[in-house]
Amino acid sequence: MVQTRLVEADRRIPGRGETESALSLADRMPRLILEARRVSSLLAHGLHGRRRAGPGETFWQFRPFVTGEAAARIDWRRSARDDRLYVREREWEAAHNIWFWIDRSASMGFASDLAQAPKIERALVLGLALADTFVEGGERVGLLGLTRSVSSRGVVETMAQTLAHDEAGLTQDLPPTATPGRFDEAILISDFLTPLDRIRESVQAISGRGTHGHLVMIVDPIEETFPFAGQAMLHEPESGTSLDIGDAEAWGDAYRTRIAAHRDGLSEIVRAQGWTLTIHRTDRPASEAALRLLTLVAAARGSG
Repeated sequence: MVQTRLVEADRRIPGRGETESALSLADRMPRLILEARRVSSLLAHGLHGRRRAGPGETFWQFRPFVTGEAAARIDWRRSARDDRLYVREREWEAAHNIWFWIDRSASMGFASDLAQAPKIERALVLGLALADTFVEGGERVGLLGLTRSVSSRGVVETMAQTLAHDEAGLTQDLPPTATPGRFDEAILISDFLTPLDRIRESVQAISGRGTHGHLVMIVDPIEETFPFAGQAMLHEPESGTSLDIGDAEAWGDAYRTRIAAHRDGLSEIVRAQGWTLTIHRTDRPASEAALRLLTLVAAARGSG
């Protein structure tokens, strides 16, 4: 018989909220952060980064002056330290950002013994790993409704600390009200077991100014297969209600039909907005979903 469990509320955050120190946070919750770094390192070779010279405010590098360039571009202070003339280049900065939302509501605490990790842990690792990889590629990332977008190398610790302090997020099964920019990307990571009309309303609100987005549906294996027979007790983690089933095998057919209809509805929602839907099972490596998201974002940007 497949066993299931529900992760407690204090494990649906990437650390405790009693400190302001990202270093302390990393010390207390090293596993999720280290796992995110590991996944990020696997992705790095496949990312088509855009970190290069161009218009922007951030210093990029010095390079030798090329004959024919305007003399005004010469950095005389740097050139004075050498026998060559140098130009100061600034880093190319995009006019858009990548925004993450990671569902930490009660249903995300679900896990069975068929999974490699609870849904919430996989969602956090996936979100943090993607953020780290995007920053390494020169992108700016932020938490939707919680932070501004940044390109800091310490983005994993920063995001983890922010989520640790966001206790309200433990009861929210949809993203906060936010309107990213026209050329921004939104990556929403959840089990998306919320009623379809509420999901549709949320996606439409986020995409209202032309934001492109991606839904990542985190699924425990038994949520797809429902491998139960005989008498079973089902618990609904959001409301706390329970349902006693006398013939689980017969009930499973209706359950699978309803799940399929729900996913069809999700597909319609994202298709209407020009978004994408990725379904990731927690018995599969996090890197699989992450690589797909990198490809989808690159395609949306026209940089793939």
